[in-house]
Amino acid sequence: MILATRKGGRVSMPPSMAASSTSSLGALMEKGLTLKTGQTHVQRYLQPLYAAIAEDKIDSTFLISHRMALEDGPLGYQKFHDEQDSYTKIVLKPGQAAGATAA
Repeated sequence: MILATRKGGRVSMPPSMAASSTSSLGALMEKGLTLKTGQTHVQRYLQPLYAAIAEDKIDSTFLISHRMALEDGPLGYQKFHDEQDSYTKIVLKPGQAAGATAA
């Protein structure tokens, strides 16, 4: 993760990864990265959250910034990398016409 992150970037490390991580702290410091950590309570919140979304009690569609064809995946990754302020969550859809991007 650290070696793949651009200089000045950020790395998020949930606890499940922290236990098995063999990261290079020297590379972290040399690249000036920001490291974010915290507890992940997936087991506690996943089922109630999923149920609320499935029952339309919570609208999660605002999280999606773009929808793209599966074939446009490489372009989506590039846009996510280059335009982090506007490309925040991309959903890749099989069968959608290539070149079509929508929120």
